[in-house]
Formats: sequence, C-alpha cells, structure tokens
Amino acid sequence: MSGMYQEIMAFVLTTSGWILESSTVSMDFWKVSSNDGSVITTSTFWANLWKHCVTDSTGISNCRDFPSMLALDGYIQACRGLMIAAICLGLFGSVFALVGMKCTKIGGSDKNKARIACFAGVDFILCVGICSLSACSLYAHRITTEFFDPMFMSQKYELGAALFIGWAGGILCILGGSVFCFSVADSFSRSHSQANYIYRGAASHSHITAYTRGQTKPVKEGHAADNSSSSRVQHFDKNAYV
Repeated sequence: MSGMYQEIMAFVLTTSGWILESSTVSMDFWKVSSNDGSVITTSTFWANLWKHCVTDSTGISNCRDFPSMLALDGYIQACRGLMIAAICLGLFGSVFALVGMKCTKIGGSDKNKARIACFAGVDFILCVGICSLSACSLYAHRITTEFFDPMFMSQKYELGAALFIGWAGGILCILGGSVFCFSVADSFSRSHSQANYIYRGAASHSHITAYTRGQTKPVKEGHAADNSSSSRVQHFDKNAYV
C-alpha cells in the first residue's frame, strides 16, 4: 500500500514539474535588462526564446519576433530544442507513469507495471529534468558571461523569472522520477522476499510431511500386526468352539 502512495506522490511531483516546464517555454522575462549604474530608468528590455521586447515607463511594450531561426545565436537554438524535447518526453513519461501505477487497471501484470513505472521514472530524470535544467543553465550562463565581461559594451541583462521557474520544474521532475524508481525497487525487493518466504515455507512443510509419514509407518505396521493377531485369535476361537 505504501508503494502505491509513493507512486501517487511521484506522479504529482513529475506532473507539476512538467507543467512548469511547459509554461516556461512561452513565458516572458527569460532575461531582463539590468539597472546597475543607471539613475533614471525610462525603459526595460527583456527577451525570451521567441522575441525581444522593450517596455517604456508608461507600461507599453513593443516586441519584435526573431526573424529567422537559422540566424539566431546558437545558445537560443539549443535552448529551444532542449525545452521542446523536455515537453514531448514529459508527455510520454506521464502516459507511461499512468499505465505503470498500481492504482490503475491497465498495464498487465504487476511485474510489467513495475517495469513501465521504472521506465517513466528514468524518462523524467534523464530526459525531462536534465534537458530543462541544461536549457535554463545554458541561457543563464550566457547572461552571466556577458554581464561580468568588462569588454562587453552592449546592453547587459540579468536572470529573469522564467529561468527560476524552469529550474524548479526540472528539480521536481528529477525528484518525482527518483521516487518512481525507489518505489519500484522497493516493490521488487518485497516480492522477492515474499517468494523466498513462500519457498522456505513450502520446503519446511514438505519436510514435516515426510517426517510425519516416516513416523506413522511403524504405527500402521503395528496396527496391521494387531489386526492379524486378532484375526488369528478369532480364527482360533472358532476352531476351539467347533
């Protein structure tokens, strides 16, 4: 029963992380312009994976989509690919997790369901968690490198809120996938211990049965001897009577 509760908790963690990752892809403010050294701020520059925008002091934003995918910087293309891969693999992982959970009626035997749940946990750890964390970390590395570079004279940016949400989603996916794997390992160990207990119980029962049979044989022979002697006595009594 505890294994089922662990799988439910793991499914909630992984699904929450996958939802955060999905919202991070289209979220604004992956990077925000830095106000370091400026006394008066008249506009704020920010960007994400798809567009570059500027917001003036009145709150009006003007955005410009990136014109060409091939003309983008390499790190933006890599972040796009990693985040899209994380979302797609997270969808497949959620489906496999539903099939492999003990509280569902699909997936076949308990052994097959355990394997499917373990595969879902590995998918969330290696694919979803690692992909999303790598994408956010790569984007953050580029921002911090430009910020601390004294030779970089263009607009400097700081880490946006979307990066922290992406990191949180990746950590949740890794935690949920780990719980999936540990719950499956626990169920396998319990089934193995139960199998050993059943085997030992059957072996001891067979030994006891063989022992009792060996003990009862002399008793049966004794009864047979008594019956034969009694029959002889009865036969002798009859002859004596005749």
